[in-house]
Amino acid sequence: MIKRLIQIPLLRQGGSYFAIGLLQLLVDWATFVALSGLGLAVEPANVAGRIGGALLGFWLNGRFTFAGEGTAVGRRQLARFVLLWLATTAVSTWALTGVERAVGLKWAWFAKPAVDLGLSAAGFLLSRHWVYRR
Repeated sequence: MIKRLIQIPLLRQGGSYFAIGLLQLLVDWATFVALSGLGLAVEPANVAGRIGGALLGFWLNGRFTFAGEGTAVGRRQLARFVLLWLATTAVSTWALTGVERAVGLKWAWFAKPAVDLGLSAAGFLLSRHWVYRR
């Protein structure tokens, strides 16, 4: 019985995080492709895309995915989110720069969703247990 009660919120949160994450990824990826396609270097194009996705995701996940007793969306949570975002953005930018240098820009466009989806698993766990906690 207790195990089932634990699984239900986790499944709901996981589904919501995934759906919001897909929307974030679309905003992030489209911005990245558009800016880098216009000639902006991969690094600033990736950061710009991730900023757009992050602004959307922080609010939606705080409002819907992790909303509940013991959670909040305030300055403390924003500071934690920014720390998490800086770390994942550094990893994402490093990976995409490596792909672009090794095989070209168009491959970096294709690699971005895979890189960011890989980082989202850690993002979910840290958001659930650290970012949105009071």
